[in-house]
Amino acid sequence: MKRIKQLSKHVINQIAAGEVIERPYSVVKELVENSIDAGATKISIEISNECRNIRIADNGSGIHPDDIMLAFSKHATSKIQDSEDLYNINTLGFRGEALSSIISISKVTCTTRTKDFEHGTKVECENSEVKTVQTGCAIGTIMEIKDLFYNIPARLKFLKSARTEFSYIQELIQTAAIIHTDIAFTLKNEDKTVLETNGLGNTLATIKEVYSKDAVNHLKEVLKTDDIAKAKISGYVSTPDYTRSSKKGYFTYVNSRPVKCIIMQKAVDMAYKNLIEKHKYPFVVLNLELPPQDVDVNVHPTKKEVRYKNTNQIFSFIMSAVKMALQNNIEVKNEDFNENNIIGFSTTHRETVPKNTNDEFEDVFVSDLPLFEIKEVDIKTTEQAKLENQLKLEIKEEKTFSKIGRNSFDKTLEPQTKYDENIIGQYKKTYILIEKDDGLEIVDQHIAAERYIYETLKSQKTPASQILFISDILTVSPTEYELLQENADKFEKFGYKITFLKNNEITFKKIPQMLSKLNPKDLLTDILENLKGDLNGLEEKILITTSCKAAVKAGDELTMWQMQELIKNWRGCKEPYTCPHGRPISKLLKHKDIAAFFSRNK
Repeated sequence: MKRIKQLSKHVINQIAAGEVIERPYSVVKELVENSIDAGATKISIEISNECRNIRIADNGSGIHPDDIMLAFSKHATSKIQDSEDLYNINTLGFRGEALSSIISISKVTCTTRTKDFEHGTKVECENSEVKTVQTGCAIGTIMEIKDLFYNIPARLKFLKSARTEFSYIQELIQTAAIIHTDIAFTLKNEDKTVLETNGLGNTLATIKEVYSKDAVNHLKEVLKTDDIAKAKISGYVSTPDYTRSSKKGYFTYVNSRPVKCIIMQKAVDMAYKNLIEKHKYPFVVLNLELPPQDVDVNVHPTKKEVRYKNTNQIFSFIMSAVKMALQNNIEVKNEDFNENNIIGFSTTHRETVPKNTNDEFEDVFVSDLPLFEIKEVDIKTTEQAKLENQLKLEIKEEKTFSKIGRNSFDKTLEPQTKYDENIIGQYKKTYILIEKDDGLEIVDQHIAAERYIYETLKSQKTPASQILFISDILTVSPTEYELLQENADKFEKFGYKITFLKNNEITFKKIPQMLSKLNPKDLLTDILENLKGDLNGLEEKILITTSCKAAVKAGDELTMWQMQELIKNWRGCKEPYTCPHGRPISKLLKHKDIAAFFSRNK
């Protein structure tokens, strides 16, 4: 065993750099955060030499000449002064490790000037050695990093291709630009401008510049505050018919700090439950604002993880805000953000979600905080209550049959009313074509009806049932017999009354009235097929199956009045974008696109 000795300053910095600087992305992140903290309104990022040369220039406050040497030393920062400040962090950076780590693994030149001096300071750093000279320059700071990892060849071997490394940097700048819309960002790769924002403070315009022009047309504003808890969440979420195949479209922030917050992600996922297909994800830009003392960002060297003082409250707050946005309601104050609507913390470090919880939301961890049980919050505004009352009245009309839920319509009942929608007709007896001011809307009649029936049934406490005086005796497997028997009360909640006979035989005593024309055997087969022995979310699955079976089918021929009623009912839904299975209901073909196809743009 060799004798113990003190490591050199350079080696210590290189060891620290292993945690702070993983790849070129890490350098850009630390320096861009410094620029933002310095109050810059313009930040330029230039990448070259396969992402090993990085130049970042800003017009921020600059570094005081007397602080230059200190700035490049370890654990030196202007952002906190003592341990108490760790619980009141208002900046992106605060540890004072970045610059000392960067100069230990690259050749760095820093040119900076504050507004109080006519001249600037030029700093050259190599192998943790720092030299300074006076120079002329504009107010702000220019950081030039060359030959990143030149003295750590092992780290170079672990870097991916230049294209992949740059993609990480591009995503980083996109994320920063979307939240800091008052800063003009420019990103160049090998002298080619890849991203540029105007810095005018418009979030939608910035999303269009850095992410997608198409996304802006499918966004709903999120805005909810709680004056008592001093909490606010704002941003945008996409309608359920605009989805992505991954969560790369999740831009989540806490106090304008980009975070990969599992709490926010799960809250969004829960809000979109039964609105989008599995393995599809919305586009989300959400900024959660909390008092700094209620959130801890000093959890991980990358500062991407956070933990909250009131985790369950935050979860419910975010989920209800997103639900409100999808139902066109924003700015709701002091709703469901109190002790009566949350689940208490466990004192243990690990707690498993109860077995009857939907297993889409498995164990959730936030740093070292305990798990929490996910509880769906049912938020009802006055407007939504009126809608639900209207839906209840409509479902009782015509002997409580849903007007769109019958397998066949009585054409003699058609009223002579003026049509509200400009319906052109049916296509393939499956799609309803509607002429709109801005294009041609195509609506799937089955999916639209299914959404309306689903929301109607969900709003009813006691759905109307049809007594079956004669019902076939149906034989099921022992497992299915036990499943049905143990959950008979849940089936009865939605209008199913099952009589259990011997030898695994059952018969329907009642079924939902809107399903009275269906064969009970086929109905039971569909129910059991959808359950597949999985009891998680059983009531929801019964509700979805009932809605699907009751809705008009593809291939059903509808009269103009029937189509008008179907569309009117669907338009009144709280969440008219997708069916309960997550399939999109309508598609708008814009006039300008149709005209462009036929060369009618002139």
